[in-house]
Amino acid sequence: MRAVLPRWAGTLAVKSAAFITVMCCALAALLGVLVHVSVTDQTVGQARALALSRLKDATSAFESGDAMLPGAGVDPPGLPGSLRQLAARGQRGTVVDRHKGRPTMWAAGPADHGRALAVEVDYSQQARTIAALDQSILWSSGLAIGVTLLIGAFAVTRVTRRLHATAQVARRISTGDLDARVHDPLTRDPSRPQDEVAAVAAALDSMAASLQGKLLAEQRFTADVAHELRTPLTGLHAAAELLPPGRPTELVRDRVAALRTLTEDLLEISRLDSGRERPALDAEHLSTVAERAVRAAGAAAGSDAKVRIVRDVYVETDRRRLERVLGNLVANAHRHGRPPVLLTVDGPVVTVRDHGDGYPDYLVAHGPQRFRTEGGATGHGLGLTIALGQAEVLGARLEFANAQDGGAVATLTLPQSPPEPEDDPGTAGGHGTADGPGVRAATGEAGPHDGTSR
Repeated sequence: MRAVLPRWAGTLAVKSAAFITVMCCALAALLGVLVHVSVTDQTVGQARALALSRLKDATSAFESGDAMLPGAGVDPPGLPGSLRQLAARGQRGTVVDRHKGRPTMWAAGPADHGRALAVEVDYSQQARTIAALDQSILWSSGLAIGVTLLIGAFAVTRVTRRLHATAQVARRISTGDLDARVHDPLTRDPSRPQDEVAAVAAALDSMAASLQGKLLAEQRFTADVAHELRTPLTGLHAAAELLPPGRPTELVRDRVAALRTLTEDLLEISRLDSGRERPALDAEHLSTVAERAVRAAGAAAGSDAKVRIVRDVYVETDRRRLERVLGNLVANAHRHGRPPVLLTVDGPVVTVRDHGDGYPDYLVAHGPQRFRTEGGATGHGLGLTIALGQAEVLGARLEFANAQDGGAVATLTLPQSPPEPEDDPGTAGGHGTADGPGVRAATGEAGPHDGTSR
């Protein structure tokens, strides 16, 4: 089974740190082994040469019958068995073993009657030298690994920080902030060497600038076309009013009205796309605004929606824009859903629900898209687009979902703090201002519709 790693283990910094650590450990181990083997061979070689030299002197003294030097003897106690067998075969050799609790270098050769003439040399100093060397290798390797890891982590962090900044700008662009740019430090100075991160940042900035230019050109084109259509449409509307009564006249007037509505919607979308729209704040009960929007939408659709007030609040917002949002949601529910259509006010949250087939999957996943409808629905897909744009101007959050038991559900959540006003809110509408948040609980009775529905 595949091991499940934590989320932080997938970051580039962690992977780079792990790679640097493994490579440093491998390199330190290789160098440590090489140094250990080299020094050990040299030390053992020197001790072996000394032991063989003393064995030679002891052999000369033994053959001449002279007294042998200290540490030399025939079949001394503690002589390793392997070295004793080697001497019995008439050969000389050396071996390192422990004797009397300390490291000893033994050298042995043949004597008379199958005995072994051996010499012992104290090997304690050489053993301590090798042990100290091994400890120094370990400490220096650990220090080198730590320093290399810190330097590598610092270098990698600088790169990942630039990558995170690039990803953040990409996310801002995807949400509609076309003014976002990376402005990587390396791209500002072309004379400096450009790495891959700078190339990605420059490509993203170039893409954003190109996309912004194309979208602005489309917005200007849409606004210009809609503006130019207003004058001939006004004349066409006046001419349609002069036609004699009859079915053809009704059809002409209906199409002229639809074309005028489409033109006004395009102009409104153009203003919203410009990003210069600001709310004109006023204060009123949310239930009053909701009921007014439902009445207007019901009159246009020829049917009415039910309003249910769970908890009324006093809102400081742009009443015209809020009525536009709620009216478009209710009108969309009448046009594309099935009754009953229910608008619920629960504090700063307003929900509009119908009992039709629900929103298309693309709309729930990505939001409304202008001039796109599915499932045989009529319209231009501008009503929900305008509602979403006006909600953003108000600083509200508009979400679309489908109910479990069928039907489309649009949820508008008003902000706790009012957005930046167009004018001084203290003079808006003569209602005064609300100190602090943009949504306050209503004091006293919420009105005759509190807790009821119609």
